[in-house]
Amino acid sequence: MTDFAIEEGLPYPLGAHWSGKGTNFALFSANATKVEICLFDGERETHRFELPEYTDQIFHGYISGVGPGTFYGYRVHGPYEPDNGHRFNPNKLLLDPYARAHVGALTWNPALFGYKMESGDDLTFDERDSAAFMPKCVVVDPDFDWQADAQRQNVHWDETIVYETHVKGFTEKHPGVPEHLRGTYAGFGTPEVVEYLKSLGITSVELLPIHSFINDSNLLEKKLTNYWGYNTIGFFAPDPRYAADVANSLREFKEMVAKLHAAGLEVILDVVYNHTAEGNERGPTLSYKGIDNASYYRLLPDKKRYYINDTGTGNTVNLSHPRVIQMVMDSLRYWAGHMHVDGFRFDLGTILAREVYGFDEQSGFLKAMDQDPLLATVKLIAEPWDCGPGGYQVGGFPPGWAEWNDKFRDTARDFWRAEVPPSVLAPRLLGSGDVFNREGRRSWESVNFITAHDGFTLNDWASYNDKHNEANGEDNRDGSSDNRSWNCGAEGPTDNADILALRERQKRNMLATLLLSQGTPMLLGGDEFGRTQQGNNNAYCQDSDISWFDWTMSEAAQKQLAFTKRLIQLRRDYPILRRSRFLTGEHDTQLDIRDVTWISAGGGEMTPEEWNTGWIRCFGAMLDGRCRKTAIARQGEDDSVLIIMNASEDDVDFKLPHTSAGPQWTLLLDTVFADGASATPFAFDSTYKVAGRSFSLFVAAESTPSV
Repeated sequence: MTDFAIEEGLPYPLGAHWSGKGTNFALFSANATKVEICLFDGERETHRFELPEYTDQIFHGYISGVGPGTFYGYRVHGPYEPDNGHRFNPNKLLLDPYARAHVGALTWNPALFGYKMESGDDLTFDERDSAAFMPKCVVVDPDFDWQADAQRQNVHWDETIVYETHVKGFTEKHPGVPEHLRGTYAGFGTPEVVEYLKSLGITSVELLPIHSFINDSNLLEKKLTNYWGYNTIGFFAPDPRYAADVANSLREFKEMVAKLHAAGLEVILDVVYNHTAEGNERGPTLSYKGIDNASYYRLLPDKKRYYINDTGTGNTVNLSHPRVIQMVMDSLRYWAGHMHVDGFRFDLGTILAREVYGFDEQSGFLKAMDQDPLLATVKLIAEPWDCGPGGYQVGGFPPGWAEWNDKFRDTARDFWRAEVPPSVLAPRLLGSGDVFNREGRRSWESVNFITAHDGFTLNDWASYNDKHNEANGEDNRDGSSDNRSWNCGAEGPTDNADILALRERQKRNMLATLLLSQGTPMLLGGDEFGRTQQGNNNAYCQDSDISWFDWTMSEAAQKQLAFTKRLIQLRRDYPILRRSRFLTGEHDTQLDIRDVTWISAGGGEMTPEEWNTGWIRCFGAMLDGRCRKTAIARQGEDDSVLIIMNASEDDVDFKLPHTSAGPQWTLLLDTVFADGASATPFAFDSTYKVAGRSFSLFVAAESTPSV
């Protein structure tokens, strides 16, 4: 047995850090009276030491002989006084908030609860040892040779196309991924996966949560699982369930990032700093609750036994506490600096900007983010809402933050169902300047999406009027009923050729709207070829064929994939479709140019009457590539384009307008055709028959472009 010796150590950095000869342990707790570090050989506890020093609310100690691969956990002593917000119980083994790796899975058992769970009374005190049922923390060797690999990509925002996907869902049935690597970081880094992503044309892979998380007991009882992973317990540890080699999960994740970087792809992580897996007062004691409940969580001021629940998950992380802000900032800096991640998407981002009085654009957390020199170099994307009062904050984040724009999703869906007129859609096509154009913000700060992990896939949006979540075991009560979808004439699968053709066109219309609008497009993984979840719009618990990508593509799926690639290439080839400066429609008197002109079917500019009428469903937008790119009065050199959208079921004869930007219009794309369209020229003032429910794109070019 190894001889260990404990010394005072240092109060920094927090967590477990190997020096080469031993490991320093440092744990924050403002209210604990004693902290013990427990070392394990597998599941067996072999040593227990009291951390000898307490400096500035940090318990710390250095144990010589403890090195990488050592399993450990904490036991924290202090008052068990739920009415005062304290839930210390040294019978419970606790995960280190700063652990770089976890091993083992949590086994649900009453011993995990700080109170006598069977009684239902959280004021009781439970004396059972939870160690046998807990995952363990792992001391890691942080070394990794990044020198031979590409560094962070720093893709310009105006070139960014985000692809939201799931490590397991993408790879579980991928024929190019070896079976033993499916569902893992290593599988996601295989050449076949990387090449597919690269060939699609996207720039940035956004992964659903990979921070270590817990499976909910109620789901396991129904033989389901927390598939999405929005139930974090460790903000520094990649979840071991996605590791082909669990003992080296940290290295495996780094290798995946390095391979994606080598292909020029960014890696963005979906992160969940708004709540933890410990639930409310009746939840388990796994880490933060037992370390310092009153510091880590927002508690009701006059009833500290209970938790503020702005997240809808039972608890809310207390981002008003400086040590909690430090933990989140340290986590972000760790993933950006040490793990070379390129950006973050913040789940329920409003929570992070809350103070005790509500959302504040100048909250402590946002101030800390704004001044951080490392995080200033990565992409920051907020989901700008939560369940609390005043939680909907689209457009409310400070400059430099991009935000999910659900207004784009809802309006695009409504337009293609002929539910709203052009005047409602128009600002969404231009980066939602009515929401974001302030304080020097840019159009790319609107992250446009038509679908996301939460809700229908694109295929299901065009195939179902109603959600079909029976597989979730909640009698179809879960998930939103506000889907703004249309099944095109039949609910779910059908053999009707006309309905199938219309569905395919509607999907092409939505993809074209997403990828050819101003702002940053986010494509849901699988939508490029028509992935279905069989009408399930809340597949959070479906680690099954409902969520896994089916790579046996039909002919229709292959055509949609080719169409999506073509849209992405068009976005890349015609920069006027992705300007970072907002297009406003105002006349630039210095250059005598209007950046966007709205066109009616008669070929003239849309009149106020046409904007305000409720029945028009066909209109055009002419984007002038000669408009200035910056505040400097210098003419742009981009090609000008004409977009025509017709959401009505009837064909419309559309008179193509004049422009001095080119000699004629050339058709680049028409969603009537599964493959788009050929490069057909059209003279000014000629009539183009715009098919019902279609999207067309023209370019004003000196010569026939290659399409």
